[in-house]
Amino acid sequence: MQLCNTLSKEELEKKLADANVQFVTISFYQYAKIENPQLFRDHLYKMMDELKIVGRVYVASEGVNGQISVPSEHVDDFRESLYTIDFLKGIRLNMAVESPDEVFPFLKLKVKVRPKIVADGLNDETFDVTNKGKHLTAAEFNELTEKDDTILIDFRNHYESEVGHFKGAITPDVDTFRDSLPYIEDKFLKGNEDKNIVMYCTGGIRCEKASAWFKHRGFENVHQLEGGIIKYANDVKEQGLDNKFIGKNFVFDERRGERISDDIIAQCHQCGKPADTHVNCKNDACHLLFIQCDECAEKMENCCSQDCVDFTHLPEEVQKEKRKGLQNSNLIFRKGRSEKLPFQGGCAEA
Repeated sequence: MQLCNTLSKEELEKKLADANVQFVTISFYQYAKIENPQLFRDHLYKMMDELKIVGRVYVASEGVNGQISVPSEHVDDFRESLYTIDFLKGIRLNMAVESPDEVFPFLKLKVKVRPKIVADGLNDETFDVTNKGKHLTAAEFNELTEKDDTILIDFRNHYESEVGHFKGAITPDVDTFRDSLPYIEDKFLKGNEDKNIVMYCTGGIRCEKASAWFKHRGFENVHQLEGGIIKYANDVKEQGLDNKFIGKNFVFDERRGERISDDIIAQCHQCGKPADTHVNCKNDACHLLFIQCDECAEKMENCCSQDCVDFTHLPEEVQKEKRKGLQNSNLIFRKGRSEKLPFQGGCAEA
């Protein structure tokens, strides 16, 4: 059995459109010791492929981390199959806040073996990764974050919190989770060992590791929002609680964001007008991720700069020749900080 995808993006989009299937986007994770990650990866791929699931799953010796879209008719089948795996039995499945019909969050199934399920830069042998912070429900989170002796910290990257975050949260101006851990400790936590530390992220996985790390570092009153922003948004809606999240929740799929509140707290990186839609530059030699309003999208032909507009007007064979050997991933993931953008992204740290 073939255990990978071989179709092009265009073929995948047509295949999904022709299938006319309603998908439910789900995220899940679990830290656990996996003796043979490759064998487990192959098992997951076969199981998900049979259910027509698309998405991205990372497997490592430390556990599994997945963001997937499941055909609505197979959600129960997926849950049952997943729960047959001992260390995944009963784990939380975070359902997406939004599932727009016009956007496929994922086009194909990718299950990859990685050194870690989240790049954190930590040596797990040096501390107890199971000694995690206290999980907070949405109601408990709202109550605790109202207290004066609480420090609320966003454990996501600057381009995520730029478009949405909790009221009163510290939003560190960092590019990666790996960068955030020492930065947050040095700048915001030292000297506050007696305070309640409340952390949150998209779905909870980063806080699982961060809370254990900071407890190891001597911070005792460490808390984390259970299920992250995704579960919180669903819970406040279902339970009629006060929503303390403003703006969009950035997600790592083709949607690039779920609207949690009507507030637009970011700006177009090209004209400065209120906007919070992340896009990738249309130029295949660039693909920079940035925020662009509808007017600039039309004016700039979905590109980040005039140079990129000009590049897309070149004959296709010329574009291909100029792209040969080009390594642009570091530029792509500057995420709104490129010198090409008049209004560069960033966070106003609390």
